Amino acid sequence: MTGTRRHLDLALVGNGRIGLLIDPEGSVVWGCFPRFDADPVFCALLDDATPEDARGVFSIELDGLAHASQAYLRNTAVLSTRLVDRDGGEIEIVDCVPRHFEHDRIHVPHTLVRHVQRIAGRPRITVRLRPACEWGAKRPETTAGSHHIRYVARDLALRLTTDASLTAIADERPFLLEESCTLVFGTDEPLPGAPSAFARRAIDETVAWWHDWVRRLAIPYEWQADVIRAAITLKLNADEDTGAIVAAMTTSIPEAPDSGRNWDYRYCWLRDGYFVVDALNRLGATATLEGYMRYLATIAASVDGAPLQPVYSIAGDAAIDERVVASLPGYRGIGPVRVGNQAYLQAQHDAYGSVVLAVTHAFFDERLAQRGDEALLARLEPLGERAIALHDQPDAGLWELRGRLRVHTWSSVMCWAACDRLSRIAARLALPDRARRWRVEADRIRDFIRAKCWNEARGAYVASAGGEALDASLLLLAELNFLPADDPRFASTVEAIGRELKRGDFVFRYVEHDDFGAPENAFVVCTFWYVNALARLGRRDEARELYGRLLACRTGLGLLAEHLDPATREPWGNFVQTYSMVGVISAAKRLSMPWDEAF
Repeated sequence: MTGTRRHLDLALVGNGRIGLLIDPEGSVVWGCFPRFDADPVFCALLDDATPEDARGVFSIELDGLAHASQAYLRNTAVLSTRLVDRDGGEIEIVDCVPRHFEHDRIHVPHTLVRHVQRIAGRPRITVRLRPACEWGAKRPETTAGSHHIRYVARDLALRLTTDASLTAIADERPFLLEESCTLVFGTDEPLPGAPSAFARRAIDETVAWWHDWVRRLAIPYEWQADVIRAAITLKLNADEDTGAIVAAMTTSIPEAPDSGRNWDYRYCWLRDGYFVVDALNRLGATATLEGYMRYLATIAASVDGAPLQPVYSIAGDAAIDERVVASLPGYRGIGPVRVGNQAYLQAQHDAYGSVVLAVTHAFFDERLAQRGDEALLARLEPLGERAIALHDQPDAGLWELRGRLRVHTWSSVMCWAACDRLSRIAARLALPDRARRWRVEADRIRDFIRAKCWNEARGAYVASAGGEALDASLLLLAELNFLPADDPRFASTVEAIGRELKRGDFVFRYVEHDDFGAPENAFVVCTFWYVNALARLGRRDEARELYGRLLACRTGLGLLAEHLDPATREPWGNFVQTYSMVGVISAAKRLSMPWDEAF
């Protein structure tokens, strides 16, 4: 590696249409336009160039920088970065991706507002705006207007509108910041009014929108700020247009150095989507679930009876072919950089349970605008039929093994969950015959799992039927109500996982060798699952202590990647990872003291 040492101590700003990652010194290092899974306009995170040669970056550099600090404006996705120079000169950069109501509907433009304010002294700044295209291989053509610069690529035109000197920006010349300047970057549309006035309104109205959204959350008494930050982060990963929920904002951040485990997570996994909407709905953020249900309806219409894929594009496209991009060296120079994800071709039978579990909320949650009815049940029942047919068939499993197929216990349990919830839904709708039918099928699948997936010698449910290896996903057996928490088989499974999959504070998803060797880092959400399992077993003090240590592993802004190095606690894997942020919420709700006992 010859360039800047990249890291994942990054802030996420966004609005449900675009998401941007900003480093502690205020440089935008990742962001795709016009959609989360599009070509990255900002791709410096996957480059190892020096700052002078960086591609795909939007930096505001302070001459003589001595100190930087960063914080979100309270209860928002609006970011403040403070930079101080060696002579005491100081600036504040406020980054806002607008999200607010306009003309009686939500307004989420493809726009980044950057307002730079002089706080003290005589600061000199340099603006480097270097959008990229074709995965960093090219730079767009540029043309200048009276107050803007246009950046035109093959299929995308973007515009910077500013009240700063266009010459200084185009030439990347330092200039004295007298009071303030505003930089508005987004789609190629004229700005209504002066940039500074536009920025003030966008920031004020976006802050107000987030404050109103947070006020409606039903948060636990303890760890309130942590839960709020996690909820905002999950909301930023939900596409406002289609309702899809991406697993993470990035691609190809390796799970561990030189592991080859570099994947593109900018798509919607049905499993991950369920976990996200379940967490947000339990906080009272029902609109994300309703949007996701629209997305699932699109998927259901497109498959027309064909098997469900585990993952789809944001638009609902089935094919997301995987390829390697040679134009970017990768995070810290660690390739490959992959676009697309071949997991869409895999059989992952838990997808059926994931969809049914997500939609089950519609039948039991009176807050939702679209209530579940017999017609919706009829659309879900074919998924149950597929779950029945596939519950004892081999698949790639939730960890998406590429080299072999097995009858994964997790997949069988999720097939059981599909039938179990369909029985409960039918009972809710006063359809006793259908409720009995689905209960019979659920019980039959449960009997298979008990007979084939319990390993008596190990005293635990194991990863696959007839197997011996352990799998952290089985920490969720009580969460899914497959086993009651006081069942001795649950306690012994948790005990075995803690004994064999735990390294220090962290639980690995598994430890056996797979297609890429043995896992080196811990999959973050597995430790949150372990925390919840301990709490269900009555080991609350132990769970609370471990939860506190997990929270201490977040970045300075309270975010988590997919993996953690168990020795150094350095984050690895794609960022920000929705699974990990769901864990923050679920454990806080499980462990917090009740409000009526707090004061």
